[in-house]
Amino acid sequence: MSSRAITVSLLAAALVATALLAGCKRKPADTDLAAPQAPADTGALTLPQAAEQPRTENDVEIPKLSIATVEGQQFDLASRRGKWVVVNFWATWCKPCLKEMPELSALDAMREHIEVVGLAYEDITPDDMKVFLKLHPVVYPIAVVDTFNPPADFATPRGLPMTYLIAPDGRVADKFLGPVTASDIEAAIVKAGGPKPSQGPAGQS
Repeated sequence: MSSRAITVSLLAAALVATALLAGCKRKPADTDLAAPQAPADTGALTLPQAAEQPRTENDVEIPKLSIATVEGQQFDLASRRGKWVVVNFWATWCKPCLKEMPELSALDAMREHIEVVGLAYEDITPDDMKVFLKLHPVVYPIAVVDTFNPPADFATPRGLPMTYLIAPDGRVADKFLGPVTASDIEAAIVKAGGPKPSQGPAGQS
């Protein structure tokens, strides 16, 4: 075979190899379409979950909650029938949680038909929590949740803050992952058929 024929044969082989490689590189594009999308940014802080930590995936329609507060009182959700109850999962290390606490406190203080309870989802002693609350006072009751035995009728929080709005009949009317404002709560109450605020959020005109 002449040198010219050998050169032509080598070029042809190279072109075939290039085409095959190009075809192979197109395959991953099909799998990209099935890749999960990142969740929308809610402003919540994601909670790492230990493998041995129990998890409840679903909420109960009419949840039960009876828990001791850091002041030694018993908070019983069932006894709050007739009122709108804001159940707020939070933690002392959660900056978005701390930012919303004053507004939730004002909402509890200024609205007779609304009550708030804070569930601290972290490993902290009641005494340490009392010290913390002296620096970050609120008017609503605070309870420390055992993260290895959380309230069974609420889904285990995937992030904080996590807030539930419980209607006067005890049903979950709405829930919020991420920071919530008094306006958000009152708008959700109106949407669920509750009373409209007579003035601005948390009593401000």
